[in-house]
Order: sequence, then structure tokens, then C-alpha cells
Amino acid sequence: MSDVLLIGTGRMGRSYAAVLEALDRTVIAVGRSKEGAESFAAETGIKAHAGGMSAYIATGNRVPEYAIVAVDPSQLSGVTKEVIQAGCRFVLLEKPGGLYKEELVDLQQAAEAKGAKIEIAYNRRYLASVLKALDMIKEKGGANSFTFEFNERTNVRSVLAQLGVEKKAEERWFIANSTHVIDTAFYLCGEPKELEGFSAAGPLWAPLPSVFSGAGITEGGIPFSYHANWEVQGPWDVVIGVEGGNIILRPLETVAFEHDGKVESVEFDNEIDQKNKPGLYRQVEAFLAGNSDLPLLEHQIKRFDWYEKMLNSRLLPLT
Repeated sequence: MSDVLLIGTGRMGRSYAAVLEALDRTVIAVGRSKEGAESFAAETGIKAHAGGMSAYIATGNRVPEYAIVAVDPSQLSGVTKEVIQAGCRFVLLEKPGGLYKEELVDLQQAAEAKGAKIEIAYNRRYLASVLKALDMIKEKGGANSFTFEFNERTNVRSVLAQLGVEKKAEERWFIANSTHVIDTAFYLCGEPKELEGFSAAGPLWAPLPSVFSGAGITEGGIPFSYHANWEVQGPWDVVIGVEGGNIILRPLETVAFEHDGKVESVEFDNEIDQKNKPGLYRQVEAFLAGNSDLPLLEHQIKRFDWYEKMLNSRLLPLT
């Protein structure tokens, strides 16, 4: 079994550590601060190296082929560049991989120079509910339409401050967080071919956009629409129209089928998601086996054009 270098000792890093141990992998953990490394070790029982990747490399420590990067969104691309230049060939990079397209393009060039493969860790692709929805879509002969919402809690900005999320990530929260839902919707139903959208800036997030609406069509000819309003409380969801009704993921960890005027819950095996952070175990297992269904870095670079269009299309002030 290959060792795995885990960079990041925060909440996501600890979730990854639990999954790696369950998969019987040796974890080499690297954190930025001494306090974070000590807290990680106390919670997980795994020693963590403090000082970040630069200090880890400078002291001559071994760098395995596989790495998982789970640091603050503002640090993702820079840390990953260090990781691949140190010799890691297979990297699972936490979503969104970077906050700006330019970061990802620079990282892709570095990866190509080193022959490294980078996958973006949208773990919701591996939710038991999403896998069940995929099966249902195939059984019904494919999707004929879909909608999705990516709302936020009204207090999310204060929560981010409490968690120590850097200001850069907060200012790009659409990219750092909303793309979880957007990726899930496009993964289930297909990549966009055309998209038109509107966004507006409300008082809770001003001057940043916080209300989003739009529609488009996929490469496969499936129409879709989306909506979000961060100024009020709302859900994350994906609703897929199929023959005979709608497949509903609301919240994303659940599945229901709406037909003939009624909504029925759909049962599925989610034992693995109950034992681990949902979606994470199957995602890491597939990454390490080399057969994941995650987007490669070059795919994420192309996606950023759609994300930026959704974020800034016809930005208007709310009055």
C-alpha cells in the first residue's frame, strides 16, 4: 500500500485522514502552524509536520507519489505547485483547485512539465444519493431537463470569519463553495453548451453578487435553469426531469421521486456515507485506484469560463 502525503490539518484534512486510515494507507501529514499540527495529532493520532510544504521539503523528508491537498481555498494552487515540484505524480486537489482561472492555468503548466496528474476533489459526485440518481437517470432513459439551487445561510460570512477562512476565499465564495452544487448538476446531466445568466448585489454581500438566476442548454441538448439568493435562507438542491417524473436531491444527500402528484422517498445504501464525511471514502478509494470520475485540472480550467459567466453575468444592484 502506497503512503499518501496529506497537506492540510484542518477540518477537511482530518476527514481525509480518517478515510485514509480506513483504507489502510499510511498518512504523512503536513500542516502550516504548530498549533494546527498538534491539534490534528491529538484528534487523529497521526503526527503532523508543521511549517508547511516548504519546511517539509527543506528538511529532506520523503515525498511519496500520491498526495491530497486540503488547505484554505486561497492556498490550494500554490501549495499544489510545491507538491508536484517535490515529486508527487498523482494529486487529489480539494475543490475548486484555485480561486481564479489564471492560477489553474499556471498550475496545469507546472503539472505538464513534471508529468503529474491533478484531479479536483468534488466529493459530492461520490455521494450515495448522487450515485443512486445516476442509476435512476439511466433507468429512465436519460434526463430531459434539470434545475439546481445553490443558496447560502444568511450568517455565512460571520461563520467564515469564525472558522478563519481567508478574505480572498470569502470574496470568491461562489467559486469556493457554490461550485459544489453546480458541478453535481452538470455531472449528472451534462456539460453546458450555452448559458445566459443574471446576477445582483444585495445588502448582505455588497458589493459582491449574491443573487443569481439563469438558464442554458447542455452539449446533449438538455435545457436547464438555476437560481440562488444568498440574502435569504435556502437549500442546495438538484431536480432532474425524467420520463414519468422528477428525481429530487433536496438536500443533496437524499433522493426522492415526484410523480402523479406525490413525492416518494427513494431508499439506497448509504452506510459508507454515515461512517465517513459523505462522498469522501468512495472518492479517495477511486483516486488511489486510478479509476475516479473526478474532473481533471484541465477540465476545471474550461469550467471556469462557465462559472465566471454565472458569477458576473449582467451584474445589477438590488434596489
